[in-house]
Amino acid sequence: MVSEHSDAPNGETAPLALKILVAGGFGVGKTTLVGAVSEIRPLRTEELLSEVGQSVDDTDGVDQKVTTTVAMDFGRITIRSGLSLYLFGTPGQDRFWFLWDELSQGALGAVVLADTRRLGDCFPAVDYFEHRHIPFVVAVNCFADARTYGAHEVSRALDLDRGTPVVLCDARDRDSGKEVLIRLVEYAGRMYTARLLDSVG
Repeated sequence: MVSEHSDAPNGETAPLALKILVAGGFGVGKTTLVGAVSEIRPLRTEELLSEVGQSVDDTDGVDQKVTTTVAMDFGRITIRSGLSLYLFGTPGQDRFWFLWDELSQGALGAVVLADTRRLGDCFPAVDYFEHRHIPFVVAVNCFADARTYGAHEVSRALDLDRGTPVVLCDARDRDSGKEVLIRLVEYAGRMYTARLLDSVG
C-alpha cells in the first residue's frame, strides 16, 4: 500500500502512505506494538485461546496469554508531515500463515519481533522475508524476565544477512516502537535505492 507521491493541485507534495508488516512468533508482542504506536484506535482480531487449540498453540513461555490474533492487527502512525505508515500485524501461529501472502502485498518492509526466551520462533518470519526480498529489521522485545543479549549476538544467532538491522525495543512504549519503524523505513529506502541503481547500472 504505497500511495502515489505526486504533486498536489496546490503545488504541494501529496502525502505518502507506506505499508509495513509487523511479524514474529506467537505471543511476541505484535498486537502490543501496533496498539502502542497507532494514532488511531487499532483494529484487532483477537479471540480467546481455547482448550481445542492447546494441542497446536505452543504457549510455553507465554503461559499468561489468553487471546490470539486470528487475522491481523491494523494501525496507523504519522512519522512526519506527509509520511504515514499503515501497520499490519500478522498472526503468529502456523495455521494462519496463509494470510501472510495477502498481507505482504505492496509492503515496503517488515518488523520481525523477537523474544530472546524463544528466539527460534522468529525464524519462519526471517525466512519468509528473506526469500521474498522484502526488507526487514529484527526488533528484540525486551521482556523483564528475559536475559539481555546485544544486537550482534541476536544477529549471529539468527544468521542474518550482513547489514540487516537488529534493534532493542519495548513493544509497550510508543517512542520505542516509533524508533523501530523509523529504522525500518530508512533501511528499506537504502535497500530499494541500491536495487534501483543495480538495475540501471
